[in-house]
Amino acid sequence: MRDNNEVAYGGDEEPEYDENGDLIEFYAIRPNKSQIKRDIADIAELAEALTQLTDVQLTTMKLSEKVEVAVKEARIMSATKAARKRQLKFITGQLRKIDLNDIQEALDRIKSKSAHGVRDHHQCEQWRDKLIASQDNTVLTALLNQFPNADRQYLRQLQRNAQKEALQEKPPKMARVLYQYLKELLIE
Repeated sequence: MRDNNEVAYGGDEEPEYDENGDLIEFYAIRPNKSQIKRDIADIAELAEALTQLTDVQLTTMKLSEKVEVAVKEARIMSATKAARKRQLKFITGQLRKIDLNDIQEALDRIKSKSAHGVRDHHQCEQWRDKLIASQDNTVLTALLNQFPNADRQYLRQLQRNAQKEALQEKPPKMARVLYQYLKELLIE
């Protein structure tokens, strides 16, 4: 008859005991399957995000040539086709083999730049619209307080011309010029 320890340890290994004399049981340590699936889903999202980048942004990511070519191929595939899904799975598999920290950081930098660009664009549009709608100098004064290096005379001229254009229902040429000037101020 076999001893219980022989069955548990395959018969070849001696059981180990701790300092209290209790039997130490060894279990196979394996990764959590749910965590692996979550990690793969995160990598798949990263692969999808890579397909949304431009060629210039993609070259800054420092990807292997194989992954870069696969991303470019996935970009031209239709979003609903099975081929694109297979291509994204291939990219995900390739990305699983490499360290993703640098890629994620570069992607985060690109996203934050575009978020700042959108915010700046909206801010310029708001200032332009306020200046055109304003009948007194309160908005202009507030703008000059925020941007003291602005040319007051030129800004006032742009404001008057854009207001005149809006009243005459002409195409917004001066409003675009005003927007460009505000954008330059914001960049400085």
